[in-house]
Amino acid sequence: MTVLLNTLYITTPEAYLRLEGETVCVMIEDEKRLQVPLHHLGAFVLFDHVMLSPALLGRCAEDGRSVVWLNRSGRFRARLEGPVNGNVLLRQAQYRAADDEPKTLAIARASVAGKLRNSRQVLMRGAREIDNPTERDALVQAARLIANQIRKIPQADNLDTLRGLEGDSARIYFDVLPYLMKPSAREAFPFSTRNRRPPRDRFNALISFLYALKLADCRSALETVGLDPQLGFLHAARPGRPALALDLLEEFRAPLCDRLALTLINRGQIQPKDFDEREGGAVLLNDSGRKTVITAYQARKQETLKHPVLDAEVSIGLLAQLQARLLARYLRGDVPHYVPFLNR
Repeated sequence: MTVLLNTLYITTPEAYLRLEGETVCVMIEDEKRLQVPLHHLGAFVLFDHVMLSPALLGRCAEDGRSVVWLNRSGRFRARLEGPVNGNVLLRQAQYRAADDEPKTLAIARASVAGKLRNSRQVLMRGAREIDNPTERDALVQAARLIANQIRKIPQADNLDTLRGLEGDSARIYFDVLPYLMKPSAREAFPFSTRNRRPPRDRFNALISFLYALKLADCRSALETVGLDPQLGFLHAARPGRPALALDLLEEFRAPLCDRLALTLINRGQIQPKDFDEREGGAVLLNDSGRKTVITAYQARKQETLKHPVLDAEVSIGLLAQLQARLLARYLRGDVPHYVPFLNR
C-alpha cells in the first residue's frame, strides 16, 4: 500500500477498501491497515484481486475520482468512470481528425518522431557513460541507424510505412539496450528481445510494468483535457484498446520508463528476488517488486525538467497532462503542429 501524489496504490491481493465517514479504510484479513481522508485522494490504482465496497465505488463515480484495476503484471483490466464530461466540441474535432488522412498522418508522424528521437537520446547518453569501446561503438552505430529512420519520417506517406519505420527502429534500439546495464547486472537481468503478454524475463517484466503505469497516466491526462483515449492516430482503434493513450505513451517509453528500469537495475534497487516465475515461462514482479517500482516511479515524477515547447521548468509527473493539452490545441486549430515531448 502506497499513497503518493494523491494516488493510492494497493498491491496486496485480497485487500478490501471501504468508506468510513469521509475516510477510506484498507482492510486486510479483517484488520484495518490504513485509513486515509477521502479528500486527500484523487485516484486509486488497484493490482490483482482488490475489492471496493459499493458505497466507496459510488462515491468515486459521483466525485469523478479515478479507479483503475490492473493485473499482477500491470496490464489494464478495468476503469471506473462517472458521468461523461469534457468538451464535446474538442471530441468532435478529434473524431473529424481521425477521418482526415493527412491530419491523422501528421499526428502519427509526430508520435513516431518523438519516440525515435527520445530512443536515440537514451542510446547516445549511454554511449557517453560506458567504458567498453566495443559496446560504445555499437550504441553509437544504433543511434546513427535510428537517425536515418527519423529522416525518413517526413516521406512516409501512409500509416503502414510509418509503423514499419517505428518497428525497425525498435528492433535496433532493443538490440543494444542491454549495453546500458552494468556488466555485473546482466546475468540477473538477461535480455535479448522485447516480449510481452506475458513477459519472459525480468527486464521485460520490469519495463512492461512501467509502461502500464505510464499508460494509466496518459489515459487520465487525455480524459482530463476532454479527449477520447480510445480513438488514436498511430494505433488502430479496437474495442477496449486505449489507442490515443498508446499514441501518447510512445513519447515517454524510452526517456522515462526504460531509463528508470535501467537505473533501478544498475543501482541494485531491484533484485531477482523481486520477481516470480510462473508456469509456462511467464515472469512477473511480485508484491515487494511492485512496491519498489511504484515508489521509484512516483519519486521520478516529482523531479523537474525544462519543457522544450513551454521553455519552463515542469515536474515530470505533469508531462502527460501538458502533451495532452498541446494535442488538444492542435486538434482545435489553435496551433499549426503537434510537437511531441522531446527529452534533452
